[in-house]
Amino acid sequence: MKKQLLTALFVVTFFACASVSASAVENDLVKVGLRYGSSALFSANLENAQGSGYSFGYFDEDRNFEPLLETDETTISMTAAGDIYMSQSGSYSRDMPSGTFRYLGPWRVQVDGFGDREEAEDAADDLDGWVAWISGEYVVRTGCYDSRSEAEDAAEDMDGGYAEKVSDTAVTVTVTGTTDILFEYDYRGILPLGVQPEGWGEEPITWFKGYRYRGGFEYPRITGGNLSVINVVDLEDYVKGVIPHEMSGQWPLAALEAQAVCARTYACRTTKHQSTYGFDVCNTTDCQVYNGVNASTARSDEAVDNTAGECVYYDGQLAETVYHSSDGGATEDAANVWGSDVPYLQGKQDPYESAASIPDYQYTVTYTREELTWVLQNSGYSIGDVTNVYVSEYTPLGNVYKVTFEDSSGHSLTVKGETCRMAFYSTTYGKNVRSMRFTISGGTGDATVGGATGGSISTSSGGSYSVNGNQTLDSLDGASVISGSGQLGTLDGGSISIITSSGTQTVGLGSVSNVRNASGTFVITGTGNGHNVGMSQYGAKAMAEQGYDYEDILNFYYTDITIK
Repeated sequence: MKKQLLTALFVVTFFACASVSASAVENDLVKVGLRYGSSALFSANLENAQGSGYSFGYFDEDRNFEPLLETDETTISMTAAGDIYMSQSGSYSRDMPSGTFRYLGPWRVQVDGFGDREEAEDAADDLDGWVAWISGEYVVRTGCYDSRSEAEDAAEDMDGGYAEKVSDTAVTVTVTGTTDILFEYDYRGILPLGVQPEGWGEEPITWFKGYRYRGGFEYPRITGGNLSVINVVDLEDYVKGVIPHEMSGQWPLAALEAQAVCARTYACRTTKHQSTYGFDVCNTTDCQVYNGVNASTARSDEAVDNTAGECVYYDGQLAETVYHSSDGGATEDAANVWGSDVPYLQGKQDPYESAASIPDYQYTVTYTREELTWVLQNSGYSIGDVTNVYVSEYTPLGNVYKVTFEDSSGHSLTVKGETCRMAFYSTTYGKNVRSMRFTISGGTGDATVGGATGGSISTSSGGSYSVNGNQTLDSLDGASVISGSGQLGTLDGGSISIITSSGTQTVGLGSVSNVRNASGTFVITGTGNGHNVGMSQYGAKAMAEQGYDYEDILNFYYTDITIK
């Protein structure tokens, strides 16, 4: 009774949220794409980890499951109907395997005219066949023939039977590793096959591809193609499956609670995969990492329960609660990273993050001119042989806003926003720039900071400071400076201020001497990991360790938001 009461309260809370802002989530259920597109499967297996069989049916437009047939088999396979070959090892494929195999052909003998499931089940027993749901009606099918003529010959001995070929939207369900057909389903692509694990006395949990999942499954089949696999799961169970993959399940409770609210808000808000694939969120970093219950901890589950139903809002609408691993010292305005201003995604200096122990917080990556040329050209950028690269503009918070590349013909290419780091990404070389907070040494050029001309400054092991990698400064005597309004002046020396990951630092300097980049390499040094927008996960950890609660964390990283 206590569990039922809590569940009811959660549903009420969620629908109160949904009434404020439209959501992809319906009936408190989330559709999560596990396999789709190029990762869709010819055959997909399920096995009860905790439960006692399955119901076959479909999820209606309100995501209510409509059962059509049950089985107490605990290992089942859903396969794209048609030519199905089963190898000696028990795996299914569309192509004929080598060695010994069994074959399920595409032709059936079909008998229609059953008023309900019971009639169809009785007939299936008499005909040594199976029940199928075809275009909204129960039918009975038997035999898996290679050709129409074979099916027609078999139909002559069956009252009311006729030859029928499975369509290219049909799904065949078998006992895994056998050719024993349990059920066939074809709603002509209107409503996909749904499978709901059943359990008596315990909540069902199901194995799929090495992970354990709560909830049911859906198997859309695009005409003639493989099966997508969608987990249809309660919103709170979904969030429990996200948290330990996006943040360590052993982190402080307040950090996990902040992550839970972010993950829930994202799931309720996003619709990016609905039109193409029919699900709300995918299970990768393109959305949020989700792998069922495998990695859940008592603490991560507690964080979800403590914040059940809570979402982040701005001006009455669900907020886009983006987050990243670490900001390196400052988050950034969404406008400076992705080009569009978002009022609640405003950057700010982060005084908390540096207090946390963060693996690989600082990074260094080196590129040769030849490597940069190859990376840019193979990414479709119009540029010749790269001879120079430098940060040409920083944001007022010290994050990179523009990077300029120059080639041997004197042409230049300037990129801005998140492209400043993504332009360096290369799987071929295994190199990337991890954050929006970095400097480049080895290149020549001026950088502007918040509209005023300046330079990217980094330290060397000898204690001197270099500007854009080509000047060593021991003094600023006689140096020229251009203000934001374009006025030219000189400095008498002394010191300048630079922005580091831990804040503003004053640096004393002496004489100036030129140092040229003769090696043809460029060294990128930075801090942080991610796009720098929204919540820093390690920052949340640091704030939690300093005694802040999850609302404090969310209100720091998101501007003028409401949690309800």
